[in-house]
Amino acid sequence: MPKTKNTAVMNWLFVFTSVVALLVVFGGFVRLTRSGLSIVEWNPISGVIPPIGQQAWEEEFAKYQETPEYQLVNTGMTLPEYKFIFYMEWIHRIIARLAGLFYAIPVFYFLFKRKIPFKEFGVYFLMGMLFIAQAFMGWYMVKSGLADRPSVSHFRLTIHLLFALSLLALALWTALGHKFGFPDGSKKVKWSLPSKLSAWSMALLVLQITYGGMTAGLKAGHVSDTWPLMFGKLIPPGLFGSWLDLFETPQTIVFVHRWLAWLGLVAVPAVFYVVRKQNYPRDIQSGLLWLTGAVALQITLGVLTVLSYVNIVIALVHQANALLLFALGIYFLHRFRALASRAAGS
Repeated sequence: MPKTKNTAVMNWLFVFTSVVALLVVFGGFVRLTRSGLSIVEWNPISGVIPPIGQQAWEEEFAKYQETPEYQLVNTGMTLPEYKFIFYMEWIHRIIARLAGLFYAIPVFYFLFKRKIPFKEFGVYFLMGMLFIAQAFMGWYMVKSGLADRPSVSHFRLTIHLLFALSLLALALWTALGHKFGFPDGSKKVKWSLPSKLSAWSMALLVLQITYGGMTAGLKAGHVSDTWPLMFGKLIPPGLFGSWLDLFETPQTIVFVHRWLAWLGLVAVPAVFYVVRKQNYPRDIQSGLLWLTGAVALQITLGVLTVLSYVNIVIALVHQANALLLFALGIYFLHRFRALASRAAGS
């Protein structure tokens, strides 16, 4: 990890983190409006300009009409209707391109100005590689819905999401290092109890988001619009006939996603209890109370998403709040590790 703090680099990373979060949320909107498969080619350069003129639009529409989504789901779609979903995916890709520029231009500027020492460039280079990997996985995901079925692979969608979260986490962690100091990664800095609990809570959250990604990819949120019962039962039969059900069966995946979240409502107050008992700074204690409220809100939004049969607005707020929880989890883990490093060095 870097060691050189710089306010300008910190501000850039905080804004870049926000841009990545916006990209993820807008990606959720694209998915919920079934717009993600509307552009059947990946042209990183020429794709910046949308079709111009009636003939160009008709040619683009003809390509879409050859896809399983049009033939099985959107048969009879008009050209104006196609233009809407096209522009939604086009905006998504434009935001991704702008995010790439917002990474590349500042990072090379800061490197040239030596605000980022070359020997500390590794973590910033890794951000770039994660961004590229996330972009390639996005197209690899789209390709899975253009051949034999009108939907993308839920595995590829989830990996695409996890790449984006990894990028967000690395950028945010580094930005927090510029603000609060970079935690010492050596073995001499022991993991405090709050650090351990925070790490386990983050692991739980990542697992929950992973199941959220698979739920979205399989459209498993549409399986049942009742809560807490599914198909009239608290635990429907046949959910766990095989370990493969945990990764492939929509009913099982959405069931796990529904109930795994409640562990977070136990984990975060446990961290708060330990932090308060050990008399950590007041801002951390207050922040953990807000985090507990955010977890409760996330569960409420999840229930409302189910009861509304995946209303787009509620589902998007649910996704945005999950990103907020993820960012807060990174923040608290960083603070605990930075405080432990400071204590070990004093």
